[in-house]
Amino acid sequence: MTASRRGVLLCCGASALIACGRAATLPVSAGYGPRPTLPEPRTSLIPMTKIATAIGWPSGSTPTAAPGLQVTAFASGLDHPRFVYALPNGDVLVAETNAPVRPDDGKGIKGFFFRYFQKKAGGAVPSADQITLLRDANGDGVAEMRTIFLRGLHSPFGMTLVGATLYVANTDGLVRYPYTTGDTVLRAAPTLAVALPAGRINHHWTKTVVASTDTMTLYVSIGSNSNVGENGLEAEADRAVIWAVDRSSGAHRTYASGLRNAAGLTIDPVTDRLWAAVNERDEIGGDLVPDYLTSVRDGGFYGWPWSYFGSHVDGRVRPARPDLVATALSPDYALGAHTASIGLVASRGVAMPSAYCSGMFIGQHGSWNRSPRSGYAVIFVPFIAGLPRGAPIDVLGGFLTADGRAMGRPVGVTIDAAGGLLVADDVGNMIWRVRSNAATAPRCPDAAAR
Repeated sequence: MTASRRGVLLCCGASALIACGRAATLPVSAGYGPRPTLPEPRTSLIPMTKIATAIGWPSGSTPTAAPGLQVTAFASGLDHPRFVYALPNGDVLVAETNAPVRPDDGKGIKGFFFRYFQKKAGGAVPSADQITLLRDANGDGVAEMRTIFLRGLHSPFGMTLVGATLYVANTDGLVRYPYTTGDTVLRAAPTLAVALPAGRINHHWTKTVVASTDTMTLYVSIGSNSNVGENGLEAEADRAVIWAVDRSSGAHRTYASGLRNAAGLTIDPVTDRLWAAVNERDEIGGDLVPDYLTSVRDGGFYGWPWSYFGSHVDGRVRPARPDLVATALSPDYALGAHTASIGLVASRGVAMPSAYCSGMFIGQHGSWNRSPRSGYAVIFVPFIAGLPRGAPIDVLGGFLTADGRAMGRPVGVTIDAAGGLLVADDVGNMIWRVRSNAATAPRCPDAAAR
């Protein structure tokens, strides 16, 4: 046994549940806002791994909502729900999904332990590969009807409805289906709109799709094929990008690049700008690198893998590209290191107090490699004049027990037709619904009324 292997086993023994690597030295709040604190990177032989063991929700338990808000269970007993999408008629679609088979991802000792801890965190269940429809016909905030809306998908994630066409982002292709308002099952065969990069590595497997305001363009996010290029830069072709797909022809182009994993996409209803919630790189310390929320510029380059937050160079990447680093854009707003900020939705139409009427909700799946842990919450980032301003507001928390076990992990977020904020919880297998606790809750105006 080599010295390095002995070191891994000693450091990563199951009884220790891994306490290797470098713990954070700053509060997680230092990694929030338009100008986060970015200390010097700190590397170690074995990166920090601090997993919250998945245990699910005890009967009758719920997350904790912010003052003035209430949370209820909209649906339970789902199969690893990751993405949630509200249809105009009030029906709700849930992608019950997980990673596909990826034979060339996570090889070696590090990959072995990553898979072990993914299982511990509740993330290693087989993918149901389906979309479920939930319907709350009587308007009491609980879905009393549930049907399998689509079967036989391939690790589906993002969804968007444009007119009478529903688009679903499988891990390897964006497909479309004819849809009629009120449908509870789609039986038509899918049509491929555009193939998406996947393959045997497929490190970031989730694909997200959102339509432009004029509906002519579909924006599709495609995550990187590694943490920071360690699988070879040739494996990153058409990765760490957002594509602009012409809806009529299927032709696509790179709209923006250097985005490690833009898992959340939404359109700001005030400015019509595309915004993304982006998961940044790991393994350079508990304080680096903050995930971020940013408006996405056409043709913009955001640094990955060569740099982060503009010109902060990542010395692990070879060959160096100072020419690209010089063009890298700084994101608008940091979301905390290792928070795994995935879900993203603008607050238009939400039934909450006025403090939530202009901004974006973000589902933070939670850290796996930071001590102390970060994320495990739904937050709200307030906007002023079309830009994020001020400190984030904790909207939904209480996903961890006092001893650090995960009863749930929030992922996708959306606003339902009645103004409730829906939150997919893939460890608790729940959809939570958050709204004002007032007897009659006025809804925030939509973009047209602002």
